[in-house]
Amino acid sequence: IAGLNALFVASQYLSGGQRIALVDSRPRVGGMWVDTYPYVRLHQPHPFFTAGNIEWTFGKDPSHLATKAEVLDHFQHCLDVIKQRVHVDEYFGWTLESTDEADGVVRLTCRSSDDQRTVITAERAVKAYGIGVMPNQPLPVTSTRVQSVSPDYCDVRSGAIADSTAPVWVIGGGKTAMDTAHALITAYPGREVNLLAGSGTFFADRNKFYLRGAARWVRGSLPSTALRGTALAFDGSNEGATADQLRADYGVSPTPRAPHFLLGVLSEEESATIAAGVNQIVMDHLVDIVDRGDVVELQLRSGATRTIRAGSWIINCTGYLGRVPQPYEPYVSDSGRVLSLNTRSAALHLPAFMGYFLTHLMFLDKLTSVPLYELDWQELQRKGQNVLPYAMVSLAHYNLSLIFDAVPAKVFADCGLDFDRWYPLPRRLLATARFMATHRRERAHHRQALDTVRERFDVRCGPLENRAVLPHR
Repeated sequence: IAGLNALFVASQYLSGGQRIALVDSRPRVGGMWVDTYPYVRLHQPHPFFTAGNIEWTFGKDPSHLATKAEVLDHFQHCLDVIKQRVHVDEYFGWTLESTDEADGVVRLTCRSSDDQRTVITAERAVKAYGIGVMPNQPLPVTSTRVQSVSPDYCDVRSGAIADSTAPVWVIGGGKTAMDTAHALITAYPGREVNLLAGSGTFFADRNKFYLRGAARWVRGSLPSTALRGTALAFDGSNEGATADQLRADYGVSPTPRAPHFLLGVLSEEESATIAAGVNQIVMDHLVDIVDRGDVVELQLRSGATRTIRAGSWIINCTGYLGRVPQPYEPYVSDSGRVLSLNTRSAALHLPAFMGYFLTHLMFLDKLTSVPLYELDWQELQRKGQNVLPYAMVSLAHYNLSLIFDAVPAKVFADCGLDFDRWYPLPRRLLATARFMATHRRERAHHRQALDTVRERFDVRCGPLENRAVLPHR
């Protein structure tokens, strides 16, 4: 999604006679969606998951939560639309090995899956790594009497797990765990499904943001309003109070006392189905599963143990974010010719937005002059997981304020990623007018919050010129 948005923006600045090389290690367009579990669904209504402002074509109600196959079809459609504007040389199955800048050009050395090598010479390069999500492997456990699987390699709705009547333990409390528990509960009513949910995760309630019909004119919260309130509430040190308020105003979760929030979305109906359908919810973290004579035992981080039935299915739904370490690379090179969309130098809250807005800045030759903050998302997740979502929201508000003053109004007007587009134009115009009137004044608050995060956790969080002052630790 990050790369497609960068590709979309690049196609707007280039002429039909110019060429773009698209390099991707996977066999087709789609990024993580090529590998992810087959019963995944979008968190949000599908129209806002796109490249630029390219519209979906399958004709379903905007509230429809698109499936994996539908998302992949739309990604291909986006690529096809872009290829009508500019020539795209496709290098699927190729991996970028190195990037070198010299004499005003960028040279990218790439290697194919069958070990061919090529060097691409370009005026600019966008490394759209995004979050770097890779498939989850089954959890390694000591016990030989359970069946440990990963949703990325095991469709819980079919095959051996469907033919079995043994209990299922879903390990994790995030969106993958919710999708997996919901799929099991709805496919096999009455089957024993258990949730080992860690500390617990809460979600934004889809029902409060995406109302249907005429209610959208007078009710429901614009996502930008909720996010602005969260960013203004967060001062860099009060993540607990910020989470409490966000959960009270907009949150939903089938797990009690859930402290974590990672910008995921769930509906009240989905949450209720999961809460009613699971046999038990355990708020603890898995350490190992061991065999003790005739007993199979869960060993938990708290020191507690729990006996489970032999033959139980263990499904690894632990988090994907930050699991694959990324090396640090600034979001822009000194020359401004190389843009890197990654979690070690994140400039916005979501990869799609980074791909869209930062690529505009690149082609406007403003990527090095606009003093965006970068955030080491991966390191902050390690040191302060509960702070990360609120720092990301603050980062987005601070940097979008700077970008708004640096780009033509059309850049924002044409952004199809804007969740506020769910609502009628008059309500959106009011939100836009409020943003225009307040965004410069509120910058100081967001900057102070981010500076506080930097000092508390000793992570890279500030303008790029601070690299020498804040080395990677």
